[in-house]
Amino acid sequence: MTAVRSRIKDENGGAILIGKSDTSMDQVRDAFDAIASEYDAERRGIIPDYDDFYHAAVIAADWPGEKPRILDIGAGTGALSALLLGRYPGADLTLLDISTGMLAIAAKRFHPNEDVHLIVSDYRHEGLPGSFDLVCSALSIHHLGNAFKQQLFMRIFAALNPGGLFINAEQVMGETPDQHRRNMAYWDDFVRTGPLPPRVWTRALQRRDTLDRMEKLTIQLVWLREAGFTNVDVLYKNRMFAVMRGQKEE
Repeated sequence: MTAVRSRIKDENGGAILIGKSDTSMDQVRDAFDAIASEYDAERRGIIPDYDDFYHAAVIAADWPGEKPRILDIGAGTGALSALLLGRYPGADLTLLDISTGMLAIAAKRFHPNEDVHLIVSDYRHEGLPGSFDLVCSALSIHHLGNAFKQQLFMRIFAALNPGGLFINAEQVMGETPDQHRRNMAYWDDFVRTGPLPPRVWTRALQRRDTLDRMEKLTIQLVWLREAGFTNVDVLYKNRMFAVMRGQKEE
């Protein structure tokens, strides 16, 4: 479906494109709009080995040129995009997210870079905005149901230029019920014993338990291959956090 779009202005005068949203994603949008201003400051208290996780995603985005066209799906405040721009300063970068509040923070982060484009959209239904050399996502696609995950992988494959890469830094379900229970216990302990005050980590865990729809890593690797990706691999894994990659052959 073609997105219906209008323009709003961020606080620095830059344009943010607004796509026609789907009401079933309202919970996700509202939850992240509500915490947008605090999101970046909380991340290292919520994501174990945060720096290693994101660094692995950036290393996985191994493009041979200096000016790739990059799409960041579920980009939020632009944390992954900023790291990718550090690796590829000449990149043309598009950030896609359902949360206007999160992308407003991203707009401040990247102002006044005219090669960074921000689009508010429910990417479950709306067409991806162009063709790209790299499509990346971090901690977003797990909010979709499995059918939408599979459909998105196929649409990402179609949007990639020949030789392009898809990198997904994601939360995944344990491969067995026992392993998943252990993974979640590890995560709960990390969050509860970390630097965040109880008000913040309680809200974060409630958000996880309400909005997240994780799936096994092995199943998602199969979906990538079924979508047409080759050289499918896992470049990082720490319990429920994994970085997977697939390529569209030239």
